Amino acid sequence: YFWPFCRTRQLNGTCTSSVNMELFLHYSLIPSLFIILILSFLQRREHRKQRDDTSYLLGNHFGIIMPLDFVGTFSNRWSYGIAFGATANKVMFLFSEGYQPLQIPQWAQAFELLIGGIEVGLSHFPFFACLSSEFQLVSSILGFCYSLIWFAVTVLQVSQCPHGQFVGKYETLMFYWPSLLCLAFLLGRFLHMFVKALRVHLGREFQVEEKSVLETHQAEHVKQLLRTPRPQEKKKSWFQTRIYEWDPCFQFPSRMIGTIVLAFICLYLFIVIEFCVFVYVRDELDVFENKLESYITFTNHSGVLTPVILQVKELISVTKGVWVATILPASLTCVSYLFHILVCYRKHIKRLWAGDKHFLPLKFHNPASSASVVAIARYSGWQIAYILWGYLIIHVVQSLCGMAIMYGLVLPIVHNQGLEMLQGLGIGILTISIVVGLMILQMWIAASFFLQPKLGTADKQKPLALNNRKVFHNFNYFLFFYNVLLGLGACLSRLLISCLLGTWLIARIDRTIMQNGYEGADMGFSAWIGMLYVDHYHTNPVLVSFCHILIANHKEKKLQQTTKYWCLNQSAGPRVSARSRTRWFLLQTLINNPRLIIHRKLKSGHSSQESQILMACLES
Repeated sequence: YFWPFCRTRQLNGTCTSSVNMELFLHYSLIPSLFIILILSFLQRREHRKQRDDTSYLLGNHFGIIMPLDFVGTFSNRWSYGIAFGATANKVMFLFSEGYQPLQIPQWAQAFELLIGGIEVGLSHFPFFACLSSEFQLVSSILGFCYSLIWFAVTVLQVSQCPHGQFVGKYETLMFYWPSLLCLAFLLGRFLHMFVKALRVHLGREFQVEEKSVLETHQAEHVKQLLRTPRPQEKKKSWFQTRIYEWDPCFQFPSRMIGTIVLAFICLYLFIVIEFCVFVYVRDELDVFENKLESYITFTNHSGVLTPVILQVKELISVTKGVWVATILPASLTCVSYLFHILVCYRKHIKRLWAGDKHFLPLKFHNPASSASVVAIARYSGWQIAYILWGYLIIHVVQSLCGMAIMYGLVLPIVHNQGLEMLQGLGIGILTISIVVGLMILQMWIAASFFLQPKLGTADKQKPLALNNRKVFHNFNYFLFFYNVLLGLGACLSRLLISCLLGTWLIARIDRTIMQNGYEGADMGFSAWIGMLYVDHYHTNPVLVSFCHILIANHKEKKLQQTTKYWCLNQSAGPRVSARSRTRWFLLQTLINNPRLIIHRKLKSGHSSQESQILMACLES
């Protein structure tokens, strides 16, 4: 709810802009639909309808336009990513539930958000459709004009009201510069497409051949699998070993690039909005502190509530300082998560390509196909939402930890209570050390007196076989009552560690925070697994290479059929029938692999006795 709040305060200021971005979003649907109709008219339909269908009158025009392939697109990845970045401001507006195009009851708010999301998607649809269209000459002109309209309107909005009441100068520019940068990149991209398409149209440059099903990096991956592995000659650096190693045989799909780019921009906008809200809350707290100060002055520091007021003022001051100080570590944590998600995606998808599913929970080894299809539609949006909410939760947790450090270590020293603080800290550390020491002592006693000796000198540990049973039972009895009290602390530590890890990893959609057996309740992790399976089934390099070979052979056979008579007239050498060639290959295969004869289908004239004699000959 931060975004509408910031906009309301800005509108209540002295600046009034002639551009209403919400109204412009509505009117932008007109050129958007116009561009969609033009591209749809140019798009040819592969399968024409029958004559009894009314769509037969349209011929083979008005095909379905695809903004981008969310599964198998590896070209123009950064162009699609920047196009997603251009939608960041509208995505943040939807995230804050501030965009309400219709006035409907509260119970139907989900439908209102769905309609708002469809409208935002439709208004930005031409960016993606023009990038992916086959008719680059027309689509580049339409995309350039549409991007120019959005760029001009955004520049007009920023130039008329550049300042704000939260950050001050150039506050509006801080919100809109990522979108302006993305729109400027799209303008350059469409201009480059137009120049290239024009050169092809004028014959100064050759037309790019039909795109192959098999990408270059996928072919290199299959070649790498077929090569004999060689020992590594060059030693890997620390960065390659511990953080990331570039793989030339792997590329991230456009969906992942677009998700990460949009997540970065939305995270930046969320941090700016949060800081604006902090400025507003800080101003209100300053007013409250002034009232408290006036009360202290009025009572001449002798009022009953004076000590409490001083503690409240100190709490407010510490909270403001800690909140500002933890913005940077919380931001860096979420930024590192975004990079780590890419690393985990490559690691997990490669394991699936190799047939390794051990890193997945058992119930996710065979997910439902429908759930996986829905998961790939959910993943990108959920990943961005998890990052934004994760940043806020991590920021709150880090602020609470900072408050604990301030009140536990810093403020006692400021108030000349350092010795008392050190004494309490020493007692606490000593108590924990004694408890941990007793636990280690139990382990040492169990290993030294209550286990039988090693069976062999090469064994790493003693076998799980009890020794000195009577002493062991006495040891277990007397420690029973102590371990009841120790278990209370262990239970609280388990709860504390679970809360810290859960809140720290809340933004990690690639890792579940649920316990073993309850992973299905983690909808974000389920979306991650479903997305991985869709990519695994549709972009596996081995499978795509096999399909590429089938398609190439099919095209070659069609070409041979069309040129059959020409080949008969031109060829002067001996002709070999396909049946004879097949029988020759079969004979060669059976000679090299004689045991395959057993598995061949017997003809009707052969008896079982002949097959038994044949098997006996093979075994001998």
